[in-house]
Amino acid sequence: MSARRSIDATLAALADPDRRRTVELLGQRPRRAGELAEALKLPAPAMSRHLRTLKASGLVEETHPEFDARVRIYALKDGAMADLKKWLADTERMWVNQLASLKAHIEKRK
Repeated sequence: MSARRSIDATLAALADPDRRRTVELLGQRPRRAGELAEALKLPAPAMSRHLRTLKASGLVEETHPEFDARVRIYALKDGAMADLKKWLADTERMWVNQLASLKAHIEKRK
């Protein structure tokens, strides 16, 4: 996936408050879908849709414990937000430079 598509997918996935809260919970530790649904007070089908979206965006990964293949454990994927973090840093740097130039221009005119 290209960096631009990765950023678009990440932002689209994080546009929903329940998915952002899911990411926050998974940032604490991996969890089962049922735990996430309970914590967010969501029905299981809604939680499943949110997890499917987060997986498709590359933010979340799913594993199965050896003792029971029916159980799914969800965790944040390492480095999943690297493209977004780089884009944000680049964009912030651009704005800082633009505002510094504007400030210099205004002060020069005074």
